[in-house]
Amino acid sequence: MHILSRAAPAVLLACAALGATGDRAVAQGAPPAPAVGVTEVRSQPVTSVSQFIGRIQAVDSVALVARVTAFLERRLFTEGADVKKGDLLYVLEQGPFQAQVLAQQGALAQAQANIRYASLSLQRQQALLHTPAGQQSNLDNAVATAKGNAGAVLTAQGNLQSAQINLAYTEIRAPVDGRITETAVNEGNVVSPTSGTLATIVTQDPMYVEFPVATRDVVTLQKKYAALGGLGAARVHVMLTNGDTYDKAGKLDYVSPTVAANTDTIPLRATIANPERGGGDQGGVGSRQLVNGEFVTVQITDPHPVMSMIVPSAAVLSDQQGNYVFTLDAQNKAQRSNVKLGPLNGAQQVVESGLREGDRVIVDGVQRVHAGLQVQPEAPQAVVADPSEAPPASGPAKGQAAPAEKSGAAQNGNAAPPATPGTTPNRQ
Repeated sequence: MHILSRAAPAVLLACAALGATGDRAVAQGAPPAPAVGVTEVRSQPVTSVSQFIGRIQAVDSVALVARVTAFLERRLFTEGADVKKGDLLYVLEQGPFQAQVLAQQGALAQAQANIRYASLSLQRQQALLHTPAGQQSNLDNAVATAKGNAGAVLTAQGNLQSAQINLAYTEIRAPVDGRITETAVNEGNVVSPTSGTLATIVTQDPMYVEFPVATRDVVTLQKKYAALGGLGAARVHVMLTNGDTYDKAGKLDYVSPTVAANTDTIPLRATIANPERGGGDQGGVGSRQLVNGEFVTVQITDPHPVMSMIVPSAAVLSDQQGNYVFTLDAQNKAQRSNVKLGPLNGAQQVVESGLREGDRVIVDGVQRVHAGLQVQPEAPQAVVADPSEAPPASGPAKGQAAPAEKSGAAQNGNAAPPATPGTTPNRQ
């Protein structure tokens, strides 16, 4: 009896310890519902934007070619720089053409002298015709000579003009304002009309943006802008390749009268300003944002906003069954809701069907949610961080006590992770 009396307290302590361990296991086996960011679906006026792929094109593009055969003596422009109409760009060898001009000037002077002599002879024969010394045949010869010399003068004048034109062709000037490309022929080479393009000038301001639009979309746009006078009232915006929206709006000024048979699209064109930036051209390095041949995204905004239901685009998921979002029921359980999407409006997604106004949609932490999961709704961007994604926290310095934890963490015997806005915890 004394042995059992001494063993009883030990048995009671062991049972108490086992009971406490069981309680902790039960508490740890039921993790709290994960926190997710939730927002309500609301209808609001949305201005729809239609997007197309387009290309920037220069209004004018002029290829410079040699009109005569000669040595290229000088190049007077900086490659890639802006040039003005009339600027001297190339100078060809001029000596042979100057000599040709002088020769044709001499031929013209000789023809003019001959016509003066023929005119005097004609006058004499006309005066002698009614005298015994006059003969009709002599008069006829004088008339023919005078007319022939008049024709020779015209021929000499034409030859001189042709020589002067060829001499002018030895100076190649800019026919338009624009930016010039690199030269294809260096100084000292012989150029001719068959040498090909020496350089190309492309105009810079304004520029065209050309883009094909599906026939059905053109019809839709025409209906939307019918009350405003047609597609000419549409304003075109351009998104550059780096994602920035160009700060100048373009005006739609051309719709092709022909449908491309292979793509069932209609080419459209808008004119858009392309001014100099940051002090203008500098040493052949351009300062304009739009470049000839550049691919861009073209945006045409609807003239009137439409009431639409929108959700943050981060809430939308996709799989083989289509697009869907997770909504919450009255018990805060996640439910899959299939949706039909409209156009993307910045960071917001227009939803055409599948949701009702007031539905609660999971925005943050949606990647950790599955249908039927019990969650804890929070305001978006204010969700507790996932411990596995949070950066490692520095432990307390040696000799210092750890900071006090919240009551829930103390009851579970685990330290709660630090909160980080915009993140959600992992499911346990």
